[in-house]
Amino acid sequence: MDNLSDTLKKLKITAVDRTEDSLEGCLDCLLQALAQNNLETSEKIQGSGILQLFASLLIPQSSCTAKVANVIAEVAKNEFMRTPCVDAGLISPLVQLLHSKDQEVLLQTGRALGNICYDSHEGRSAVDQAGGAQVVIDRLRSLCSRTDPASEKLLTVFCGMLMNYSNENDSLQAQLINMGVIPTLVKLLGIHCQNSALTEMCLVAFGNLAELESSKEQFASTNIAEELVKLFKKQIEHDKKEMIFEVLAPLAENDAIKLQLVEAGLVECLLEIVQQKVDSDKEDDIAELKTASDLMVLLLLGDESMQKLFEGGKGNVFQRVLSWIPSNNHQLQLAGALAIANFARNDGNCIHMVDNGIVEKLMDLLDRHVEDGNVTVQHAALSALRNLAIPVVNKAKMLSAGVTEAVLKFLKSEMPPVQFKLLGTLRMLIDAQEAAEQLGKNVKLVERLVEWCEAKDHAGVMGESNRLLSALIRHSKSKDVIKTIVQSGGIKHLVTMATSEHVIMQNEALVALALIAALELESLHKEVQDLSFLDVVSKLRSHENKSVAQQASLTEQRLTMGS
Repeated sequence: MDNLSDTLKKLKITAVDRTEDSLEGCLDCLLQALAQNNLETSEKIQGSGILQLFASLLIPQSSCTAKVANVIAEVAKNEFMRTPCVDAGLISPLVQLLHSKDQEVLLQTGRALGNICYDSHEGRSAVDQAGGAQVVIDRLRSLCSRTDPASEKLLTVFCGMLMNYSNENDSLQAQLINMGVIPTLVKLLGIHCQNSALTEMCLVAFGNLAELESSKEQFASTNIAEELVKLFKKQIEHDKKEMIFEVLAPLAENDAIKLQLVEAGLVECLLEIVQQKVDSDKEDDIAELKTASDLMVLLLLGDESMQKLFEGGKGNVFQRVLSWIPSNNHQLQLAGALAIANFARNDGNCIHMVDNGIVEKLMDLLDRHVEDGNVTVQHAALSALRNLAIPVVNKAKMLSAGVTEAVLKFLKSEMPPVQFKLLGTLRMLIDAQEAAEQLGKNVKLVERLVEWCEAKDHAGVMGESNRLLSALIRHSKSKDVIKTIVQSGGIKHLVTMATSEHVIMQNEALVALALIAALELESLHKEVQDLSFLDVVSKLRSHENKSVAQQASLTEQRLTMGS
Protein backbone atom coordinates (compact mmCIF):
# COMPACT_ATOMS: atom_id res chain seq x y z
CA MET A 1 0.00 0.00 0.00
CA ASP A 2 3.04 2.29 0.34
CA ASN A 3 3.39 1.78 -3.37
CA LEU A 4 -0.18 3.03 -3.77
CA SER A 5 0.55 6.20 -1.79
CA ASP A 6 3.50 6.91 -4.08
CA THR A 7 1.35 6.24 -7.14
CA LEU A 8 -1.34 8.67 -5.92
CA LYS A 9 1.25 11.42 -5.30
CA LYS A 10 2.81 10.81 -8.71
CA LEU A 11 -0.64 10.81 -10.33
CA LYS A 12 -1.39 14.26 -8.90
CA ILE A 13 1.72 15.65 -10.59
CA THR A 14 1.30 13.83 -13.93
CA ALA A 15 -2.42 14.75 -14.05
CA VAL A 16 -1.39 18.36 -14.17
CA ASP A 17 1.60 17.84 -16.51
CA ARG A 18 -0.38 15.45 -18.79
CA THR A 19 2.63 13.26 -19.53
CA GLU A 20 0.76 10.34 -21.11
CA ASP A 21 3.33 7.61 -20.40
CA SER A 22 3.72 8.29 -16.68
CA LEU A 23 -0.04 8.83 -16.43
CA GLU A 24 -0.71 5.43 -18.01
CA GLY A 25 1.75 3.75 -15.63
CA CYS A 26 0.03 5.33 -12.62
CA LEU A 27 -3.41 4.27 -13.84
CA ASP A 28 -2.20 0.68 -14.43
CA CYS A 29 -0.84 0.67 -10.89
CA LEU A 30 -4.21 1.90 -9.54
CA LEU A 31 -6.18 -0.69 -11.50
CA GLN A 32 -3.89 -3.44 -10.19
CA ALA A 33 -4.36 -2.25 -6.59
CA LEU A 34 -8.15 -2.09 -7.10
CA ALA A 35 -8.15 -5.66 -8.46
CA GLN A 36 -6.29 -6.86 -5.34
CA ASN A 37 -8.27 -4.91 -2.71
CA ASN A 38 -10.99 -2.69 -4.11
CA LEU A 39 -12.35 -1.41 -0.78
CA GLU A 40 -9.04 -0.33 0.77
CA THR A 41 -7.75 1.16 -2.50
CA SER A 42 -11.00 3.11 -2.98
CA GLU A 43 -10.71 4.55 0.54
CA LYS A 44 -7.16 5.69 -0.21
CA ILE A 45 -8.26 7.24 -3.52
CA GLN A 46 -11.05 9.12 -1.75
CA GLY A 47 -8.68 10.36 0.96
CA SER A 48 -6.12 11.55 -1.59
CA GLY A 49 -8.48 14.02 -3.31
CA ILE A 50 -7.47 12.58 -6.69
CA LEU A 51 -11.10 12.15 -7.85
CA GLN A 52 -11.35 15.91 -8.51
CA LEU A 53 -8.48 15.62 -11.00
CA PHE A 54 -10.15 12.82 -12.95
CA ALA A 55 -12.71 15.19 -14.48
CA SER A 56 -9.92 16.96 -16.40
CA LEU A 57 -8.50 13.61 -17.58
CA LEU A 58 -11.78 12.45 -19.16
CA ILE A 59 -11.03 13.92 -22.57
CA PRO A 60 -11.80 12.17 -25.89
CA GLN A 61 -8.37 12.75 -27.46
CA SER A 62 -6.29 11.19 -24.64
CA SER A 63 -5.04 7.60 -24.90
CA CYS A 64 -5.56 7.21 -21.12
CA THR A 65 -9.25 8.10 -21.09
CA ALA A 66 -10.51 4.49 -21.09
CA LYS A 67 -8.28 3.65 -18.10
CA VAL A 68 -9.47 6.71 -16.14
CA ALA A 69 -13.09 5.65 -16.79
CA ASN A 70 -12.16 2.08 -15.76
CA VAL A 71 -10.74 3.33 -12.43
CA ILE A 72 -13.97 5.30 -11.83
CA ALA A 73 -16.05 2.19 -12.70
CA GLU A 74 -14.04 0.13 -10.19
CA VAL A 75 -14.21 2.61 -7.29
CA ALA A 76 -17.96 3.16 -7.91
CA LYS A 77 -18.58 -0.50 -7.06
CA ASN A 78 -18.45 0.77 -3.46
CA GLU A 79 -21.56 2.55 -2.22
CA PHE A 80 -19.56 5.18 -0.27
CA MET A 81 -17.74 6.26 -3.47
CA ARG A 82 -20.77 7.07 -5.62
CA THR A 83 -21.69 10.46 -4.17
CA PRO A 84 -17.99 11.59 -4.11
CA CYS A 85 -17.83 10.72 -7.85
CA VAL A 86 -20.82 13.01 -8.43
CA ASP A 87 -19.37 15.75 -6.21
CA ALA A 88 -16.07 15.56 -8.11
CA GLY A 89 -17.95 16.61 -11.28
CA LEU A 90 -17.31 13.34 -13.15
CA ILE A 91 -20.80 12.81 -14.57
CA SER A 92 -20.86 15.50 -17.23
CA PRO A 93 -17.47 14.56 -18.82
CA LEU A 94 -18.43 10.86 -18.67
CA VAL A 95 -21.71 11.58 -20.50
CA GLN A 96 -19.77 13.52 -23.14
CA LEU A 97 -17.55 10.47 -23.68
CA LEU A 98 -20.63 8.47 -24.72
CA HIS A 99 -20.25 10.21 -28.09
CA SER A 100 -16.78 8.64 -28.55
CA LYS A 101 -16.06 6.24 -31.43
CA ASP A 102 -13.57 4.22 -29.35
CA GLN A 103 -15.22 0.99 -28.16
CA GLU A 104 -13.04 0.61 -25.04
CA VAL A 105 -13.80 4.21 -23.98
CA LEU A 106 -17.53 3.55 -24.49
CA LEU A 107 -17.36 0.28 -22.56
CA GLN A 108 -15.59 1.74 -19.51
CA THR A 109 -17.73 4.90 -19.59
CA GLY A 110 -20.91 2.79 -19.63
CA ARG A 111 -19.59 0.76 -16.68
CA ALA A 112 -18.63 3.89 -14.74
CA LEU A 113 -22.04 5.55 -15.22
CA GLY A 114 -23.88 2.30 -14.47
CA ASN A 115 -21.98 1.75 -11.22
CA ILE A 116 -22.38 5.37 -10.08
CA CYS A 117 -26.17 5.09 -10.68
CA TYR A 118 -26.54 1.81 -8.79
CA ASP A 119 -28.85 2.43 -5.84
CA SER A 120 -27.72 6.09 -5.73
CA HIS A 121 -30.21 8.94 -5.91
CA GLU A 122 -27.38 11.48 -6.39
CA GLY A 123 -25.84 9.45 -9.22
CA ARG A 124 -29.14 9.08 -11.04
CA SER A 125 -30.03 12.77 -10.65
CA ALA A 126 -26.65 13.85 -12.04
CA VAL A 127 -26.93 11.51 -15.05
CA ASP A 128 -30.50 12.72 -15.61
CA GLN A 129 -29.42 16.38 -15.57
CA ALA A 130 -26.53 15.65 -17.94
CA GLY A 131 -28.95 13.97 -20.41
CA GLY A 132 -27.12 10.64 -20.15
CA ALA A 133 -30.13 8.34 -20.64
CA GLN A 134 -31.03 9.73 -24.07
CA VAL A 135 -27.43 9.42 -25.30
CA VAL A 136 -27.26 5.79 -24.15
CA ILE A 137 -30.57 4.96 -25.86
CA ASP A 138 -29.31 6.60 -29.07
CA ARG A 139 -26.11 4.50 -28.85
CA LEU A 140 -28.17 1.33 -28.31
CA ARG A 141 -30.15 2.13 -31.47
CA SER A 142 -27.07 2.76 -33.58
CA LEU A 143 -25.31 -0.41 -32.36
CA CYS A 144 -28.41 -2.60 -32.24
CA SER A 145 -27.77 -4.64 -35.41
CA ARG A 146 -24.08 -5.36 -34.76
CA THR A 147 -23.48 -8.93 -33.61
CA ASP A 148 -19.68 -9.00 -33.15
CA PRO A 149 -18.63 -9.94 -29.56
CA ALA A 150 -17.24 -6.46 -28.71
CA SER A 151 -20.47 -4.73 -29.77
CA GLU A 152 -22.60 -7.24 -27.88
CA LYS A 153 -20.53 -6.66 -24.74
CA LEU A 154 -21.02 -2.92 -25.15
CA LEU A 155 -24.78 -3.33 -25.67
CA THR A 156 -24.96 -5.44 -22.49
CA VAL A 157 -23.15 -2.73 -20.49
CA PHE A 158 -25.41 0.01 -21.86
CA CYS A 159 -28.55 -2.00 -21.01
CA GLY A 160 -27.16 -2.56 -17.52
CA MET A 161 -26.46 1.15 -17.15
CA LEU A 162 -30.10 2.01 -18.04
CA MET A 163 -31.32 -0.59 -15.55
CA ASN A 164 -29.20 0.81 -12.71
CA TYR A 165 -30.33 4.29 -13.69
CA SER A 166 -34.04 3.54 -13.50
CA ASN A 167 -34.41 0.54 -11.17
CA GLU A 168 -37.36 0.95 -8.75
CA ASN A 169 -37.75 4.57 -9.82
CA ASP A 170 -41.12 5.11 -11.54
CA SER A 171 -40.39 8.59 -12.86
CA LEU A 172 -37.06 7.59 -14.46
CA GLN A 173 -38.65 4.44 -15.90
CA ALA A 174 -41.44 6.60 -17.35
CA GLN A 175 -38.75 8.88 -18.81
CA LEU A 176 -37.08 5.92 -20.56
CA ILE A 177 -40.46 4.78 -21.90
CA ASN A 178 -41.11 8.28 -23.29
CA MET A 179 -37.68 8.19 -24.93
CA GLY A 180 -38.79 5.05 -26.78
CA VAL A 181 -36.52 2.53 -25.06
CA ILE A 182 -39.05 -0.34 -25.32
CA PRO A 183 -39.04 -0.89 -29.12
CA THR A 184 -35.22 -0.67 -29.04
CA LEU A 185 -34.93 -3.33 -26.31
CA VAL A 186 -37.43 -5.61 -28.10
CA LYS A 187 -35.39 -5.31 -31.29
CA LEU A 188 -32.22 -6.09 -29.32
CA LEU A 189 -33.82 -9.22 -27.89
CA GLY A 190 -34.80 -10.43 -31.37
CA ILE A 191 -31.37 -9.88 -32.91
CA HIS A 192 -29.22 -11.09 -29.98
CA CYS A 193 -31.31 -13.98 -28.61
CA GLN A 194 -28.21 -16.26 -28.80
CA ASN A 195 -26.27 -14.01 -26.40
CA SER A 196 -27.36 -15.06 -22.91
CA ALA A 197 -25.82 -12.08 -21.02
CA LEU A 198 -27.52 -9.52 -23.26
CA THR A 199 -30.78 -11.51 -23.30
CA GLU A 200 -30.85 -11.61 -19.49
CA MET A 201 -30.19 -7.89 -19.32
CA CYS A 202 -33.13 -7.22 -21.69
CA LEU A 203 -35.41 -9.49 -19.64
CA VAL A 204 -34.59 -7.74 -16.37
CA ALA A 205 -35.17 -4.37 -18.06
CA PHE A 206 -38.54 -5.61 -19.42
CA GLY A 207 -39.48 -6.89 -15.96
CA ASN A 208 -38.85 -3.45 -14.45
CA LEU A 209 -40.60 -1.48 -17.19
CA ALA A 210 -43.59 -3.84 -17.56
CA GLU A 211 -44.77 -3.00 -14.02
CA LEU A 212 -45.58 0.53 -15.25
CA GLU A 213 -49.06 0.89 -16.77
CA SER A 214 -47.77 3.42 -19.33
CA SER A 215 -45.41 0.79 -20.76
CA LYS A 216 -48.12 -1.67 -21.81
CA GLU A 217 -49.25 0.31 -24.85
CA GLN A 218 -45.69 0.57 -26.15
CA PHE A 219 -45.07 -3.12 -25.55
CA ALA A 220 -48.32 -3.95 -27.38
CA SER A 221 -47.10 -2.07 -30.47
CA THR A 222 -43.96 -4.26 -30.72
CA ASN A 223 -43.52 -7.98 -31.42
CA ILE A 224 -42.56 -8.63 -27.76
CA ALA A 225 -45.05 -11.52 -27.47
CA GLU A 226 -43.53 -13.35 -30.42
CA GLU A 227 -39.94 -12.76 -29.21
CA LEU A 228 -40.64 -13.90 -25.65
CA VAL A 229 -42.47 -17.05 -26.74
CA LYS A 230 -39.67 -17.86 -29.19
CA LEU A 231 -37.12 -17.39 -26.41
CA PHE A 232 -39.21 -19.38 -23.93
CA LYS A 233 -39.35 -22.40 -26.25
CA LYS A 234 -35.53 -22.57 -26.32
CA GLN A 235 -35.09 -22.58 -22.53
CA ILE A 236 -34.24 -25.70 -20.58
CA GLU A 237 -33.05 -24.21 -17.26
CA HIS A 238 -35.66 -23.41 -14.63
CA ASP A 239 -34.06 -20.03 -13.75
CA LYS A 240 -34.22 -18.79 -17.34
CA LYS A 241 -37.87 -19.82 -17.69
CA GLU A 242 -38.57 -18.07 -14.38
CA MET A 243 -37.03 -14.84 -15.72
CA ILE A 244 -39.28 -14.95 -18.79
CA PHE A 245 -42.34 -15.72 -16.62
CA GLU A 246 -41.56 -12.61 -14.55
CA VAL A 247 -41.87 -10.50 -17.70
CA LEU A 248 -44.89 -12.36 -19.09
CA ALA A 249 -47.06 -12.00 -15.97
CA PRO A 250 -47.20 -8.16 -15.85
CA LEU A 251 -47.41 -7.92 -19.67
CA ALA A 252 -50.31 -10.40 -19.78
CA GLU A 253 -52.40 -8.00 -17.69
CA ASN A 254 -52.91 -6.05 -20.92
CA ASP A 255 -55.74 -7.43 -23.11
CA ALA A 256 -54.04 -6.67 -26.44
CA ILE A 257 -50.85 -8.44 -25.27
CA LYS A 258 -52.91 -11.39 -23.95
CA LEU A 259 -54.21 -11.95 -27.46
CA GLN A 260 -50.72 -11.55 -28.99
CA LEU A 261 -49.32 -14.14 -26.55
CA VAL A 262 -52.12 -16.57 -27.42
CA GLU A 263 -51.47 -16.06 -31.14
CA ALA A 264 -47.71 -16.50 -30.60
CA GLY A 265 -48.33 -19.98 -29.13
CA LEU A 266 -47.68 -19.35 -25.43
CA VAL A 267 -50.66 -21.48 -24.36
CA GLU A 268 -49.20 -24.60 -25.98
CA CYS A 269 -45.93 -24.01 -24.06
CA LEU A 270 -47.85 -23.65 -20.79
CA LEU A 271 -49.91 -26.80 -21.36
CA GLU A 272 -46.73 -28.72 -22.11
CA ILE A 273 -45.16 -27.54 -18.83
CA VAL A 274 -48.26 -28.64 -16.92
CA GLN A 275 -48.13 -32.06 -18.55
CA GLN A 276 -44.41 -32.48 -17.82
CA LYS A 277 -44.45 -31.28 -14.21
CA VAL A 278 -47.82 -32.47 -12.87
CA ASP A 279 -46.47 -35.60 -11.16
CA SER A 280 -43.16 -34.16 -9.98
CA ASP A 281 -42.49 -33.38 -6.32
CA LYS A 282 -39.37 -31.29 -7.02
CA GLU A 283 -39.63 -27.74 -5.68
CA ASP A 284 -38.65 -26.11 -8.99
CA ASP A 285 -41.18 -28.21 -10.93
CA ILE A 286 -44.00 -27.42 -8.48
CA ALA A 287 -43.17 -23.70 -8.79
CA GLU A 288 -43.10 -23.94 -12.60
CA LEU A 289 -46.44 -25.76 -12.68
CA LYS A 290 -48.02 -23.07 -10.50
CA THR A 291 -46.61 -20.20 -12.59
CA ALA A 292 -47.68 -21.84 -15.88
CA SER A 293 -51.24 -22.61 -14.74
CA ASP A 294 -51.65 -19.15 -13.12
CA LEU A 295 -50.51 -17.50 -16.36
CA MET A 296 -52.96 -19.66 -18.30
CA VAL A 297 -55.82 -18.35 -16.12
CA LEU A 298 -54.59 -14.77 -16.59
CA LEU A 299 -54.66 -15.15 -20.41
CA LEU A 300 -58.33 -16.16 -20.13
CA LEU A 301 -59.24 -12.87 -18.47
CA GLY A 302 -59.15 -11.10 -21.84
CA ASP A 303 -62.44 -11.40 -23.76
CA GLU A 304 -60.81 -11.92 -27.14
CA SER A 305 -58.09 -14.28 -25.94
CA MET A 306 -60.64 -16.26 -23.91
CA GLN A 307 -63.05 -16.64 -26.85
CA LYS A 308 -60.21 -17.64 -29.18
CA LEU A 309 -59.21 -20.43 -26.79
CA PHE A 310 -62.80 -21.56 -26.13
CA GLU A 311 -63.36 -22.30 -29.84
CA GLY A 312 -67.05 -23.01 -29.31
CA GLY A 313 -66.22 -25.45 -26.51
CA LYS A 314 -64.45 -27.74 -28.97
CA GLY A 315 -60.98 -26.26 -28.58
CA ASN A 316 -58.03 -28.37 -27.48
CA VAL A 317 -57.13 -25.81 -24.79
CA PHE A 318 -60.62 -25.84 -23.30
CA GLN A 319 -60.63 -29.66 -23.23
CA ARG A 320 -57.20 -29.78 -21.57
CA VAL A 321 -58.27 -27.29 -18.90
CA LEU A 322 -61.38 -29.38 -18.23
CA SER A 323 -59.15 -32.35 -17.49
CA TRP A 324 -57.46 -30.39 -14.67
CA ILE A 325 -60.63 -30.31 -12.56
CA PRO A 326 -60.73 -34.03 -11.62
CA SER A 327 -56.92 -34.01 -11.11
CA ASN A 328 -55.46 -34.82 -7.68
CA ASN A 329 -53.22 -31.77 -7.84
CA HIS A 330 -54.71 -28.85 -5.86
CA GLN A 331 -52.97 -26.26 -8.02
CA LEU A 332 -54.48 -27.74 -11.17
CA GLN A 333 -57.93 -28.08 -9.57
CA LEU A 334 -57.72 -24.39 -8.66
CA ALA A 335 -56.50 -23.28 -12.09
CA GLY A 336 -59.11 -25.48 -13.80
CA ALA A 337 -61.99 -24.00 -11.78
CA LEU A 338 -60.72 -20.43 -12.29
CA ALA A 339 -60.35 -21.09 -16.02
CA ILE A 340 -63.98 -22.32 -16.20
CA ALA A 341 -65.08 -19.18 -14.30
CA ASN A 342 -63.23 -17.11 -16.93
CA PHE A 343 -64.70 -19.06 -19.86
CA ALA A 344 -68.14 -18.50 -18.26
CA ARG A 345 -68.20 -14.79 -19.04
CA ASN A 346 -70.83 -14.83 -21.75
CA ASP A 347 -74.17 -16.59 -22.05
CA GLY A 348 -73.25 -18.71 -25.08
CA ASN A 349 -70.22 -20.25 -23.35
CA CYS A 350 -72.18 -20.80 -20.12
CA ILE A 351 -75.06 -22.57 -21.88
CA HIS A 352 -72.66 -24.80 -23.85
CA MET A 353 -70.71 -25.76 -20.71
CA VAL A 354 -73.81 -26.55 -18.64
CA ASP A 355 -75.23 -28.67 -21.48
CA ASN A 356 -71.94 -30.58 -21.62
CA GLY A 357 -71.75 -31.61 -17.98
CA ILE A 358 -69.38 -29.06 -16.45
CA VAL A 359 -71.68 -28.54 -13.43
CA GLU A 360 -71.31 -32.15 -12.33
CA LYS A 361 -67.50 -31.89 -12.58
CA LEU A 362 -67.51 -28.76 -10.41
CA MET A 363 -69.85 -30.33 -7.84
CA ASP A 364 -67.58 -33.40 -7.63
CA LEU A 365 -64.65 -31.05 -7.05
CA LEU A 366 -66.52 -29.20 -4.29
CA ASP A 367 -67.44 -32.53 -2.69
CA ARG A 368 -63.74 -33.34 -2.37
CA HIS A 369 -63.20 -30.11 -0.43
CA VAL A 370 -66.13 -30.02 2.02
CA GLU A 371 -64.30 -31.21 5.13
CA ASP A 372 -61.15 -29.17 5.86
CA GLY A 373 -60.95 -28.47 2.16
CA ASN A 374 -58.71 -26.12 0.24
CA VAL A 375 -60.30 -22.66 0.57
CA THR A 376 -58.91 -21.34 -2.72
CA VAL A 377 -60.35 -24.33 -4.60
CA GLN A 378 -63.74 -23.89 -2.85
CA HIS A 379 -63.76 -20.20 -3.80
CA ALA A 380 -62.80 -20.90 -7.43
CA ALA A 381 -65.39 -23.67 -7.93
CA LEU A 382 -68.16 -21.51 -6.40
CA SER A 383 -67.08 -18.60 -8.66
CA ALA A 384 -67.46 -20.85 -11.70
CA LEU A 385 -70.90 -22.07 -10.59
CA ARG A 386 -72.05 -18.51 -9.92
CA ASN A 387 -71.05 -17.39 -13.42
CA LEU A 388 -72.65 -20.44 -15.03
CA ALA A 389 -75.93 -19.66 -13.22
CA ILE A 390 -76.33 -16.22 -14.83
CA PRO A 391 -78.12 -17.24 -18.10
CA VAL A 392 -81.84 -17.82 -17.40
CA VAL A 393 -81.91 -21.16 -19.26
CA ASN A 394 -79.17 -22.59 -17.02
CA LYS A 395 -80.92 -21.96 -13.69
CA ALA A 396 -83.45 -24.80 -13.79
CA LYS A 397 -80.84 -27.24 -15.16
CA MET A 398 -78.44 -26.38 -12.36
CA LEU A 399 -81.16 -26.63 -9.71
CA SER A 400 -82.20 -30.07 -10.91
CA ALA A 401 -78.52 -31.11 -10.96
CA GLY A 402 -78.45 -30.42 -7.20
CA VAL A 403 -76.27 -27.32 -7.15
CA THR A 404 -78.07 -25.70 -4.18
CA GLU A 405 -77.51 -28.81 -2.06
CA ALA A 406 -73.84 -28.90 -3.04
CA VAL A 407 -73.40 -25.20 -2.23
CA LEU A 408 -75.25 -25.36 1.11
CA LYS A 409 -72.64 -27.80 2.41
CA PHE A 410 -70.38 -24.75 2.76
CA LEU A 411 -72.77 -22.77 4.99
CA LYS A 412 -70.56 -23.50 7.98
CA SER A 413 -67.50 -21.95 6.29
CA GLU A 414 -65.86 -19.15 8.26
CA MET A 415 -63.94 -17.84 5.24
CA PRO A 416 -65.44 -14.59 3.85
CA PRO A 417 -64.33 -15.23 0.21
CA VAL A 418 -66.14 -18.61 0.27
CA GLN A 419 -69.18 -17.08 2.00
CA PHE A 420 -69.34 -14.33 -0.62
CA LYS A 421 -69.31 -16.72 -3.61
CA LEU A 422 -71.74 -19.12 -1.91
CA LEU A 423 -74.24 -16.28 -1.45
CA GLY A 424 -73.74 -15.05 -5.02
CA THR A 425 -74.33 -18.54 -6.44
CA LEU A 426 -77.56 -19.03 -4.46
CA ARG A 427 -78.84 -15.58 -5.42
CA MET A 428 -78.24 -16.32 -9.11
CA LEU A 429 -80.14 -19.61 -8.87
CA ILE A 430 -83.37 -18.59 -7.12
CA ASP A 431 -85.24 -16.77 -9.85
CA ALA A 432 -87.76 -19.63 -9.80
CA GLN A 433 -90.54 -19.42 -7.19
CA GLU A 434 -90.20 -23.05 -6.12
CA ALA A 435 -86.44 -22.80 -5.48
CA ALA A 436 -86.82 -19.53 -3.56
CA GLU A 437 -89.55 -21.04 -1.41
CA GLN A 438 -87.55 -24.15 -0.66
CA LEU A 439 -84.46 -22.16 0.36
CA GLY A 440 -86.48 -19.48 2.19
CA LYS A 441 -87.94 -22.09 4.51
CA ASN A 442 -84.48 -23.48 5.30
CA VAL A 443 -84.07 -22.16 8.86
CA LYS A 444 -80.32 -22.90 9.02
CA LEU A 445 -79.73 -20.89 5.85
CA VAL A 446 -81.89 -17.95 6.94
CA GLU A 447 -80.26 -17.81 10.39
CA ARG A 448 -76.80 -17.81 8.77
CA LEU A 449 -77.90 -15.03 6.40
CA VAL A 450 -79.11 -12.90 9.29
CA GLU A 451 -75.78 -13.47 11.04
CA TRP A 452 -73.84 -12.48 7.91
CA CYS A 453 -76.01 -9.37 7.46
CA GLU A 454 -74.05 -8.04 10.42
CA ALA A 455 -70.58 -8.93 9.03
CA LYS A 456 -69.42 -5.30 9.09
CA ASP A 457 -65.79 -6.31 8.46
CA HIS A 458 -66.79 -7.87 5.14
CA ALA A 459 -68.94 -5.48 3.13
CA GLY A 460 -69.27 -7.95 0.24
CA VAL A 461 -70.64 -10.74 2.46
CA MET A 462 -72.94 -8.30 4.24
CA GLY A 463 -74.30 -6.90 0.94
CA GLU A 464 -74.84 -10.33 -0.64
CA SER A 465 -76.61 -11.64 2.51
CA ASN A 466 -79.02 -8.72 2.45
CA ARG A 467 -79.68 -9.17 -1.26
CA LEU A 468 -80.30 -12.90 -0.86
CA LEU A 469 -82.75 -12.31 2.02
CA SER A 470 -84.64 -9.86 -0.14
CA ALA A 471 -84.52 -12.19 -3.17
CA LEU A 472 -85.98 -15.09 -1.16
CA ILE A 473 -89.04 -12.94 -0.38
CA ARG A 474 -89.36 -11.37 -3.83
CA HIS A 475 -89.13 -14.62 -5.76
CA SER A 476 -91.05 -16.92 -3.39
CA LYS A 477 -93.90 -14.48 -2.51
CA SER A 478 -94.50 -16.97 0.31
CA LYS A 479 -95.98 -16.37 3.78
CA ASP A 480 -93.94 -19.27 5.14
CA VAL A 481 -90.69 -17.76 3.88
CA ILE A 482 -91.58 -14.38 5.40
CA LYS A 483 -92.44 -16.04 8.73
CA THR A 484 -89.05 -17.80 8.74
CA ILE A 485 -87.25 -14.52 8.04
CA VAL A 486 -89.28 -12.59 10.65
CA GLN A 487 -88.65 -15.26 13.29
CA SER A 488 -84.93 -15.25 12.53
CA GLY A 489 -84.74 -11.45 12.97
CA GLY A 490 -84.16 -10.64 9.31
CA ILE A 491 -86.65 -7.80 8.81
CA LYS A 492 -84.50 -5.12 10.44
CA HIS A 493 -81.77 -5.85 7.86
CA LEU A 494 -84.18 -5.23 5.00
CA VAL A 495 -85.06 -1.86 6.54
CA THR A 496 -81.35 -1.01 6.77
CA MET A 497 -80.88 -2.23 3.21
CA ALA A 498 -83.56 0.22 2.05
CA THR A 499 -81.20 3.03 3.09
CA SER A 500 -78.19 1.55 1.28
CA GLU A 501 -76.10 3.82 -0.96
CA HIS A 502 -76.70 1.40 -3.87
CA VAL A 503 -79.90 2.12 -5.79
CA ILE A 504 -80.36 -1.50 -6.88
CA MET A 505 -80.22 -2.67 -3.24
CA GLN A 506 -82.68 0.02 -2.11
CA ASN A 507 -85.13 -1.10 -4.80
CA GLU A 508 -84.77 -4.77 -3.92
CA ALA A 509 -85.39 -4.03 -0.22
CA LEU A 510 -88.44 -1.86 -0.93
CA VAL A 511 -90.04 -4.51 -3.16
CA ALA A 512 -89.49 -7.13 -0.45
CA LEU A 513 -90.99 -4.86 2.22
CA ALA A 514 -94.01 -4.13 0.01
CA LEU A 515 -94.58 -7.87 -0.47
CA ILE A 516 -94.38 -8.46 3.26
CA ALA A 517 -97.00 -5.75 3.81
CA ALA A 518 -99.21 -7.05 1.00
CA LEU A 519 -99.38 -10.48 2.61
CA GLU A 520 -100.82 -8.80 5.75
CA LEU A 521 -98.98 -10.84 8.32
CA GLU A 522 -100.01 -10.29 11.91
CA SER A 523 -96.48 -11.01 13.12
CA LEU A 524 -95.21 -8.03 11.17
CA HIS A 525 -97.23 -5.27 12.80
CA LYS A 526 -95.03 -5.10 15.89
CA GLU A 527 -91.89 -5.09 13.71
CA VAL A 528 -93.30 -2.20 11.67
CA GLN A 529 -93.83 -0.09 14.78
CA ASP A 530 -90.53 -1.01 16.45
CA LEU A 531 -88.37 -0.35 13.45
CA SER A 532 -89.89 2.91 12.26
CA PHE A 533 -90.49 1.34 8.87
CA LEU A 534 -92.69 4.14 7.74
CA ASP A 535 -90.17 6.86 8.57
CA VAL A 536 -87.52 5.16 6.45
CA VAL A 537 -89.89 4.54 3.53
CA SER A 538 -91.33 8.06 3.74
CA LYS A 539 -87.91 9.64 3.38
CA LEU A 540 -87.20 7.52 0.31
CA ARG A 541 -90.23 8.94 -1.53
CA SER A 542 -88.18 12.04 -2.26
CA HIS A 543 -85.14 10.04 -3.45
CA GLU A 544 -83.30 11.56 -6.45
CA ASN A 545 -83.60 8.24 -8.30
CA LYS A 546 -87.11 8.02 -9.77
CA SER A 547 -87.42 4.24 -9.57
CA VAL A 548 -86.49 4.27 -5.84
CA ALA A 549 -88.95 7.13 -5.13
CA GLN A 550 -91.73 5.33 -7.02
CA GLN A 551 -91.08 2.03 -5.25
CA ALA A 552 -90.99 3.83 -1.88
CA SER A 553 -94.46 5.31 -2.53
CA LEU A 554 -95.88 1.89 -3.45
CA THR A 555 -94.25 0.28 -0.38
CA GLU A 556 -95.60 3.03 1.89
CA GLN A 557 -99.13 2.46 0.58
CA ARG A 558 -98.81 -1.27 1.25
CA LEU A 559 -97.45 -0.70 4.75
CA THR A 560 -100.14 1.79 5.77
CA MET A 561 -102.84 -0.48 4.38
CA GLY A 562 -101.34 -3.43 6.24
CA SER A 563 -101.14 -1.64 9.57
